[in-house]
Parts: sequence; structure tokens; C-alpha cells
Amino acid sequence: MKILIYWSFLMTVAINGQTSFKNFGNAQMHSDAKIGFHTDVINDGKFDENSGFTGFYSDTGIRTISGTNRTVFNNVEIDAVDDLDLQTSLGVKNELEFVNGKVITPRNNVSVSLDFIRHSFYAGEDNDRHTDGYVSVTSNQEFVFPIGDDDRLRPMIIPNQNVESYFNGAYFFENPNSTSTFFNSMNFDTELKQVFLNNISNREYWDLDGTTETTVTLTWDFESDIQSISNNLNTLRVVGWNKTEGKWFDLGGSNINGNFTAGRLTSNAFTPDEYEIITIGSISNGEVNSTNLLISANDDNVNDFLVFEGLELFKKNRLSIFNRWGNSVLEVENYKNNWNTVSQGRVTIGKERKLPVGTYFYILNFGNENLDTKMSGWIYINR
Repeated sequence: MKILIYWSFLMTVAINGQTSFKNFGNAQMHSDAKIGFHTDVINDGKFDENSGFTGFYSDTGIRTISGTNRTVFNNVEIDAVDDLDLQTSLGVKNELEFVNGKVITPRNNVSVSLDFIRHSFYAGEDNDRHTDGYVSVTSNQEFVFPIGDDDRLRPMIIPNQNVESYFNGAYFFENPNSTSTFFNSMNFDTELKQVFLNNISNREYWDLDGTTETTVTLTWDFESDIQSISNNLNTLRVVGWNKTEGKWFDLGGSNINGNFTAGRLTSNAFTPDEYEIITIGSISNGEVNSTNLLISANDDNVNDFLVFEGLELFKKNRLSIFNRWGNSVLEVENYKNNWNTVSQGRVTIGKERKLPVGTYFYILNFGNENLDTKMSGWIYINR
């Protein structure tokens, strides 16, 4: 292949003994330029206003991009049999083709990534050719993250956005209870979870970062061991480790497709930066462990309302509450965590007054489609 380079007039480039290409000035490739890097690239200058075609090549040995500044190219080809190691970010403005090898980024540094800038076109990704680490996208279009861990491609998908948005993400094939490659090796106890949640994957997780509210689609394969999470695909949910609460939250589950060895599901809308990591979990299909609740309703802003954490995801729920004689004091559909002990039962006298101190029984049906999930227990009303 004939290689042509057209540089801007401000440029300082050095070839260090044929082992690296170093820019410490102001370099630019014009629209009909082509360059193939058969050496490592070090960018300590400005090298982000490039058009044309750029290739990274190596038959043996890791090809490396490093330096203090991000490099940005237009059309990119990666043909490095032993991988392309990013020690600083690489931006792509138009098209990228995975020919050979993976793109490796440091998993403990989310600021270094393969960046897709205002486009989402790439080709050639598979188990042997993907990004082993972080990929970012700046766009308003649907984007499938070409991410994986070692020899496993495990994409996640974000849909079209209303505005141009930035997202960054990676996939980790390791137990969230004992992480080793995630930032600061944080651990996320799968037993710390909302009461509606049943099981949470101890095989894998994703990191998704961004400030724009979005849904996300996660995928699974035979190594995900989905049957250890649930024997009913309809109970699968996307779950996230909430940074504020320090436990797993239900992020919803819809568009569930596939079987136990391969499939995907989509979350409800959430803000990624509110969650440290996300993965696949499940809710119960049947009776949830009985939970006893306390409500004081004395206007001190502590336990003033009956709250079921995460209930907002179950719009067809039905809550029934009974006194000790079995009389109904509350019957409501789509309960919104707003009951403060005022009776709504038909046999109650003085409905505008709050119920007396005592013990009451509740039954909460989730009302989720294709499942018959409910939980029950006692409510202790105090003042």
C-alpha cells in the first residue's frame, strides 16, 4: 500500500530508532492522506485534527499509543495481531475496522478509552476482535459498545438519544463480590439488595458512565449461567449498585429475548452515573420473603409513610392492608408509597383520622406481567 502523509505547516515529529513515532508539536493529516503506523505512537502535542486514513499494524508484539494527549483520526484500521494497547485515548471520527487483535485500555482508569466521536460505525468485531476495556461514544444515535473481556465479546446497547450525549462503558467477566480489575477493586455484595430482588449475577458486570438518562440493553451467553439467576427468563432484570444507598437496585426488565445460553434484556430509563456497576439479576416468581415494616406517621420525616423501595417499577401493583379483625383499611392499585396510616376502608368510622397504634397485615401483589409475585407481612403503626 502506498502511504501518503500531508502535514500541516506546524509540526515536530521524531522517529526514535524506528521504534516509535513521536509528535510533540502540531501535526495534521488532510483529506487524501494515508498513514500506516508500524511503530508505537507517542503524542505529546496536538494530533487531533486529522482526515484521511490511518492504520495500526503489527505482526508480532503489542502496538502502543501513549503520550500526554489524545490522538484523533478519521478512518481507522487496526491490524495488530498481538493487540493495540491504549495508554492514552484514541478518537475515531468516521469508521473503524477491526482486522486483527483487540484494543486494550486500562480497566482502572476510565479516562482512557476508544472514543467514537459523533458516529457509531465499526466492523469486524467478534470474540477475538473488540475492545478489552473502555469504549466511549458521543452521539445521539443508537450505539452498540464493542466491548468484551479477554476472548469474549459482550456488547451492551444504548438507544437513540434526544440530545447528543456522552457515555463510557466496559465489560468485566468477574464476580462483583470480589472485583480485581475494576477501579480500586471495589466489592459489591450481591446479598445487599432491594427486597423485591431475588438473585444477582456473580459471574459478570458492566460499567456504564454518563449523566443522561437512558435505557440500556444487556446481553448474556452460556458462560453467564443465567439459570443460576432464575429458571424463568421473565423474571430477569437489569440491576445496578446504587452509589448513595450502597446496595443493588432493580432497574427494570423488558424486551427479554433468547434462551438460557444466549439472549438480551432492556432496562427502564435510569441515570448511569447514579450506579457504580450494572448486571443481570432477577425478581421472585411467587412469594417474596415476608417483610415486617414500621410506620410512625408523626410528621417527623422519619417513617411517616409506608414505603416499598423499588415499587415504582411495578405500575400494576395492588396493596391490601387489614386490621387485626381482618377488616380492610386500605385497598389501592398502583400504590405510590404515600400512605400515612389514614384508613380508606369502607367499614371505618372517622376515615379522616389516622389509624390507632397497633399491628396490621398487608399483602402486596406486584402485578408484573406473566408472573404471580407477591409479598406479605406485618405493619407496626407507632407514634
